[in-house]
Amino acid sequence: MLRKIILSVLGVLFILGAVLFANYLIDNKHKPKPVIPKMVKTVLTDTVKNSTIPIVISANGNLTAKQRVELYSEVQGIFKTGSKLFKPGQKFNKGEALIRLDASEYYAGVQSAKSSLYNSIAAVMPDLRLDFPNVFQKWQSYLNSFDLNKTTPKLPEISDEKENYFITGRGIVSAYYSVKNLEQRLTKYRIIAPFSGILTEALVTEGTLVRSGQKLGEFINPSVYEMEVAISKSFADILKEGESVSLASLDHTKAYQGEVSRVNGSIDATTQTITVYIEVKHADLKEGMYLEAKLNAEKVDNAIEIDRNLLLDTEEIFVVNDSLLNVIPVKPVHFSSEKVVLKEVPDGTIILRKPVPGAYAGMHVKAAKDMSSTSDSIQ
Repeated sequence: MLRKIILSVLGVLFILGAVLFANYLIDNKHKPKPVIPKMVKTVLTDTVKNSTIPIVISANGNLTAKQRVELYSEVQGIFKTGSKLFKPGQKFNKGEALIRLDASEYYAGVQSAKSSLYNSIAAVMPDLRLDFPNVFQKWQSYLNSFDLNKTTPKLPEISDEKENYFITGRGIVSAYYSVKNLEQRLTKYRIIAPFSGILTEALVTEGTLVRSGQKLGEFINPSVYEMEVAISKSFADILKEGESVSLASLDHTKAYQGEVSRVNGSIDATTQTITVYIEVKHADLKEGMYLEAKLNAEKVDNAIEIDRNLLLDTEEIFVVNDSLLNVIPVKPVHFSSEKVVLKEVPDGTIILRKPVPGAYAGMHVKAAKDMSSTSDSIQ
């Protein structure tokens, strides 16, 4: 009997719990869903004001000396010690001897040839006195001015045909040019500095045997340098010689001023670029330095300049209309490493100053209340 009573009570309690649970589910079904607040991002904006934007081309390159001489030997001989050592970094003034080779043996041959020429002229002087008395005096004066220790003077001018046959027939003219040829080669035993500069490379040392055709070193003028840069062919008709160029070191700690010295007349068929040479002078510059150049190419009217990361791949930019983002098409006319120049953006358009992560057309935004962002206009 007691068992039946307990089972009956449990059944009633189970039914009562089911009814209460069902009512709870019904009540919750009709409750309104919670409203999730929309996130409104704060953005930095600018107001567009079209103006004239100068196109500045950035290019990098190494400096090379504008005046450079590679030293080669045209003769053979022992490298003699001079007043200055032939070492890298050694400075020489214009006209000083960079290299002197031992030419004692060759010099003796030159003197022998000059002596033979003198003797040949002296041998015909009696005949000239008898047969050509009117030209005797000029040849006598030539002999008097002949000095074996100096450069052979130029032969007297031959005035008539008979004199020409006589002098040429005695082999005097051919002997004279043989001597001049030897004298010219004798000068090659000394290499003279063509300008004041510094030795940057030395491949031989004093006392060594120098052979004909051997490279001896390099000599540069450290006061004037050139930088070679490659520019897009679209600027071939714009860049002119003499235009000012701003240069800076890669860390932007030093700035220099140069100018366009030459513009190549042909375009590289592979890269479709044109080579421009920039001349720069400064005491701090060294050959091989790597500099960044900024060339003023042209000016674009009715345009603005913005960061490149604000331009979408579809050639559109975000604008702000009534707290909503939208996109408008634009026309890029020039790209630099960080900036892009755009046209066809109406004045007064409110655009983003900085990119917004996850931005999309129709997104709710709020312009930052920043005096710099609301009062400044981009141009």
